[in-house]
Amino acid sequence: MRRTGGAAAVALLNTALLAAALSACSAGHPATAGAVAKGDGGRADDRPATVTVTPHGTRAEPGEPVTVTARGGTLTSVTVTDARGGHLTGGLSRDGRSWTSDRNAAPGTAYTVTARTRTEEGTTGDAHASFTTEAAGLVNKVDWRPGDATTVGVAQPISLVFDRPVRDKAAVERQLKVTTSNHTEGSWGWMKDWSGKDRVDWRPKEYWRPGTRVSLDARLNGTDSGTDGGWFVRDYHLRFTVGARQIFKVDLDRKRLTVERDGRTARTFLVSGGIPGPETGSWRGTEVVMAKEGTIRMNSETVGLGNAYDQDVDYAMRLTWSGTYVHAAPWNARWFGRANKSHGCINLSDADARWLFEHAGVGDPFEVTGAETKGTVAVNNGLGDWNVGWDDWRARSALH
Repeated sequence: MRRTGGAAAVALLNTALLAAALSACSAGHPATAGAVAKGDGGRADDRPATVTVTPHGTRAEPGEPVTVTARGGTLTSVTVTDARGGHLTGGLSRDGRSWTSDRNAAPGTAYTVTARTRTEEGTTGDAHASFTTEAAGLVNKVDWRPGDATTVGVAQPISLVFDRPVRDKAAVERQLKVTTSNHTEGSWGWMKDWSGKDRVDWRPKEYWRPGTRVSLDARLNGTDSGTDGGWFVRDYHLRFTVGARQIFKVDLDRKRLTVERDGRTARTFLVSGGIPGPETGSWRGTEVVMAKEGTIRMNSETVGLGNAYDQDVDYAMRLTWSGTYVHAAPWNARWFGRANKSHGCINLSDADARWLFEHAGVGDPFEVTGAETKGTVAVNNGLGDWNVGWDDWRARSALH
């Protein structure tokens, strides 16, 4: 039974500690179930089963499953509870002689174990034990996209950026479970984020199907991310829904932006992209709306272009970390539909940029093409996952 409230948790822990002491359970010693014969075929002199619990002690190593083993009998049930009333679930072996938790023991946590046993003669009894894991010296944290309980576009990946290095990527990836309402095929892929931190994204093989419900259960608590990375000390849960299929196709040869909804053309706008060249040209490839930032101050010095510009822009939507936006640029009006004259962004008129800002959403893809572009946007420059072929993307998984 799950106990709630601090007092109940303390009471349970104290009871377990007392029972553990009575049954001689301590570091390096088994816990013995002091069972007494009951009226189910057993005899009063039946020897009780003995139970061993690992980890054990007051400074146990975290990051391993809890294992309970019976000798001289079998286990019929095992309960592992922490001081806050949380449970570690697990399963019995086929022969009933051992039980292993589904989750690792987390750092800095006090656990109590209650194991019910039965001997071949039918004697039943309970064994109690307790242990406490060492606290984490280093803690790793996660920043994630998209936001919880949001509706996103069909190109939105799940993206996790880690605060500290992840050396054991396979151990971390094993704890990440994605569930979809229509069994969407997808894969995790590791990379270095634009910030230089370790990052892992999950993207479908193809754009999401509209209406798909997606959940992520990152059961990371108790997982060691490796040298210099530290422990995860909490789980992360994320739910989101995929909205309408809306794709923005930007042809910088024709200087046109076409809005496609459910495969049909909804609107077409005149645009101007980046001036051809390695510094000012626009990126080509699939760029995903990361954020709708509205009115922002743009300063060319922040993206390495000297003092070329420093001004406010309206209806800005971020496409890359390197500074690519879709935004209003009335000062470039004479070039819309005629020439690429921006410093890399996609420029529109005030009215067109406003319409786009009101109708586009986070996770919508902008598919940019054109001979005057400067190259394909990198996979880590924003949400550039779609610029990697499927086989190459799957090869980025630590489990493939």
